[in-house]
Amino acid sequence: MWCYCLLLLAALSIPSGTSRMREWAHHGASMFADLTPKEMLAVQDYLWSCKDLGLSSPQSLDLKKNSILLMELHLPRKHEALRALDRGQAKPPRQARVVVQFGNQAEPNITEYIVGPLPFPNSHQPKSFKGNRPIKFESRPMSWVEYKHLHAILENISEKVRRVLMESTGFTFTNCTDRCLTFSDIAPRGLASGERRTWVMLQKNVEGYFLHPVGFEVLINHRDLDPKKWTVEKVWYNGQYFNSVEELVERYDKDELVKLKLPEHDDQDLFSTYIPRGHSNTPTNIHGPKLVEPQGHRYRLDGNFVQYAGWSFAYRVRSSAGLQVFDLRFNGERIAYEVSLQEAIAFYSGHTPAAMQTKYIDAGWAMGTQDYELAPGIDCPEIATFIDLYHFYDTDKPVRYRNALCIFEMTMAMPLRRHFNSNFNGSYNFYGGLENHVLVIRTTSTVYNYDYIWDFYFYQNGVMESRVSATGYIHATFFTPEGIHYGNKVYNHVLGNLHTHLIHYKVDLDIA
Repeated sequence: MWCYCLLLLAALSIPSGTSRMREWAHHGASMFADLTPKEMLAVQDYLWSCKDLGLSSPQSLDLKKNSILLMELHLPRKHEALRALDRGQAKPPRQARVVVQFGNQAEPNITEYIVGPLPFPNSHQPKSFKGNRPIKFESRPMSWVEYKHLHAILENISEKVRRVLMESTGFTFTNCTDRCLTFSDIAPRGLASGERRTWVMLQKNVEGYFLHPVGFEVLINHRDLDPKKWTVEKVWYNGQYFNSVEELVERYDKDELVKLKLPEHDDQDLFSTYIPRGHSNTPTNIHGPKLVEPQGHRYRLDGNFVQYAGWSFAYRVRSSAGLQVFDLRFNGERIAYEVSLQEAIAFYSGHTPAAMQTKYIDAGWAMGTQDYELAPGIDCPEIATFIDLYHFYDTDKPVRYRNALCIFEMTMAMPLRRHFNSNFNGSYNFYGGLENHVLVIRTTSTVYNYDYIWDFYFYQNGVMESRVSATGYIHATFFTPEGIHYGNKVYNHVLGNLHTHLIHYKVDLDIA
C-alpha cells in the first residue's frame, strides 16, 4: 500500500510531456524579447568605451562623425534556440545588433556589430555580408541631423524663388505665418551605387499635406559630408525642367515658361482633413457595439510569452522591420518556428520626376520604430491589453513608445462552423455550431503617408492568419495632363499615382 502511494506521488510529481513542453516554451520565450532600455544603455556605454570606434552623439550637427544609428536584438541561431525550447537546456547569451555610421573615416561606411553578452557586454564583432564588401556610407538612411541640413538648403532655395512660389501658389517656405510650405523627400536617393541625390517636392503645410503638391520639385545632391557643398542639380516647375534655380527665376521673369497660378487656398475646403463633414446617418448620441469580457481575459501574458486556447508563442517588434512571432505552438506542437514581418515596398509610377523616382523600401525608414500610440476604442478595443515598446534609432537614448502594441480577444461575428440538419418535414434532426473567437496581436507603422496595421490572428481551431491593412493617405503628386497616363485625378491639381505594394514575411514552418 505504501509502495503504491509512493509510486503514485512520484508519478504526479513528474510533469507530463505537454506541460513540460509548455514550461520549456515559456522558458525560451525571452530569447526573442526585444532589448530592454537597460540592455540598450549597457550596449551604448560599452561601445562608447571602445575608443577605437571614436563614437559621438548622433544629435551632433556634424555629418562627419561616427555614431550609433540603430540598436536591436540579435536573434540566436535556430539550433541553439531549439536546445532551450525542445530540451529545456540553457538559453544562449543575449546579443544586440548595432548599426554604426562611420562618417569620420578615410572611407566612410556603415558597419554592423554583434555586441554581447547581455546584460554586461564586453565584446563586439563586425558582421560580414556576402562578398565581404563594406556598406557604402551613401546607402545610409536619412538621419534627423541630415534632415535639418536639408531643410536649411530648402530655405535658401525658397528665398531665391520666393516671388515665384508666392505668385504661383500663395504659399512660401519661410516667413509665411499660416501660408507655409513643407516638403517630402523621395527614395531611392540616386540611380547608381555611391550616389546620394534626392528629389524633393514642395507641398502646402496643411492637414493632409500629402494631397497638396504645388508643382515645384528640386533635385539636391547631398553626397558631400559638408552641407555647404550640397548643390541643386535640377528643378521641375509646372511640368518644365530647369538646370538651376537661377535659370527658373530668369525665365520666369522673362515670361519664357508656362506659369502656374493655383486658386486661392480655401481654409474651409476640408477634403484632406479628418474633420467630419456632411450629414451623418448614424446617431451620434447612441454608442455602437462594444467588446466585453464578462469574466476577464481568457489569454495569459507573461513578458513576451502569450498563451491562448491551446496556442503559445513569443513576440517581438523589431525596430528595423516590425511585428514578429516565434515558436508558435498549438496544443504543445510547434506549427512554426518564426512568422515575421520583414519588409514593405511600394513602387510608384508618374510623370513628375519625384513620382518617377519613388520606390520606397520602408525598412530604410526603420519601419518598426514607426509604431506610435494606439487609441483605445479605435485602433484597438477598450478591453485590449496595451503594451509599451522601446526603440533605439537615430537617438542617444532608448525611446519609449507608449501603448504601441495591443493584444485582445474578439468575436468574428461568424460561426467557426455550423450545420442545420433538416428532416425535410418542417423540422430538423439536429443543429450544431461553434462560436468563433480569435486572439489578435496588433501594432501599426506610420511610414510617412501610409498607416499600416499589422495583425496576427489566432483561431481556436489551430489556424493562424497574418493580416495587413493600409490606411492613412495616398502618396500624391502634382497633376499634369501627361500624368493621367500614370494615375487618376483625385482633386484639383492632385494626381493619385498608380503604385504596387509588396509585403514580405519570413515563414519558417516546422512540418511533421
